[in-house]
Amino acid sequence: TIPGPSWVWLEPIATPFRAYGRAQQRRPYVTQLLSSLAIYFFGDLSAQRISPSPTTSETTKRATGENNEDGDEQIPERKWDPARTGRALLIGGISSIPSYRWFLWLGNSFNYSSKLLSLSTKVFVNQVGFTPIFNCYFFAMQSALTGATPAEIVKRVKDTVPVSWVNSCKIWPAVTAFSFTFVPFQYRSIFAGVIAIGWQTYLSLLNQRAAAMEESEH
Repeated sequence: TIPGPSWVWLEPIATPFRAYGRAQQRRPYVTQLLSSLAIYFFGDLSAQRISPSPTTSETTKRATGENNEDGDEQIPERKWDPARTGRALLIGGISSIPSYRWFLWLGNSFNYSSKLLSLSTKVFVNQVGFTPIFNCYFFAMQSALTGATPAEIVKRVKDTVPVSWVNSCKIWPAVTAFSFTFVPFQYRSIFAGVIAIGWQTYLSLLNQRAAAMEESEH
């Protein structure tokens, strides 16, 4: 039998969350920025493990059709792409404070006498207003930071935003509703951040697939 109250054994887990909550209350912008950078960093690492960026030599061989002696296309080992991670960090850093301000405003708005109406309105406004704008920003920046032309940026947005918005409807309304209902304000960022690591992985993969399709069309 384990001595003492059962909740005592949760203390090592609860302590970091309390520290995060205090930091969020004292320095919300700094905490939000660092949290966003961590989310985008781990999301990009996860995406690169699933779908690494092709090396320059691999891209060249694909373009020229160069094969090895057995007639098979050579596929060099693909490694971590720091430039790709840098783009993700820049995109996440720029959007961190506006995203924080948006959810702060959303939490203070649409507070009706009916809790169900308030929650439904917040979820709807977030999904219809914030999500498509953020997705346009994410994919446009990903394309622009690789030196794409305006026409290529527009094509990237058209190829990725509709499908990403549809898929976001499968997860983010539930996350948003749960967050506004059960999670205290100072912990909402870290709660959403855990989900966002997986979501950023998906967005990065979707962006890489769109980039590969565009490259194959040239």
